[in-house]
Amino acid sequence: MSQNKRLLIAGIILLLLIGGVMGVEALRRQQVAESNQSLMPEGMPTAAPGSIPITVNGERVASFTPEAIGTLPEASFADAEEGKTQEGWLLADILTFYLADPLPDEALIRVRSNHRDKEITLTWAEVADPANYVMFDLSGRGTLKLVSLLPRLDTREEWVQDTDEITITIP
Repeated sequence: MSQNKRLLIAGIILLLLIGGVMGVEALRRQQVAESNQSLMPEGMPTAAPGSIPITVNGERVASFTPEAIGTLPEASFADAEEGKTQEGWLLADILTFYLADPLPDEALIRVRSNHRDKEITLTWAEVADPANYVMFDLSGRGTLKLVSLLPRLDTREEWVQDTDEITITIP
């Protein structure tokens, strides 16, 4: 058997193995998604994998992905630490888009990254003030990071990277 035939057979076997692994993984993800959906209470909005849920006083009211907010107006500013341009979508615009009722100024908005065990709590008055530029920027990995010009959220160390949860508490 020639060298070319051996390489061709090895390539075909490799492609079959990769295809098999990908097929099994897709089937597993589908089964997990179906089982998670059956655990959700009736009437609660379902979230796409990788989406960020928005809960108000303990009830999930919406969820979104970076692709879903792509139609909202974009904002940008130069960060205080390195002067790099941060561009994305204002958190106020996102919440206004997804919430039926306006939030009172004293509403607390907690943005959390469970993966990084990091969070920040802001008031609606802080988020709604356009001068603060409280916004989500798309990271290089395709996840959202919360950035701002607010003194307690204006450096990379303070940003909430890999955001995966927004919780709103209305007193």
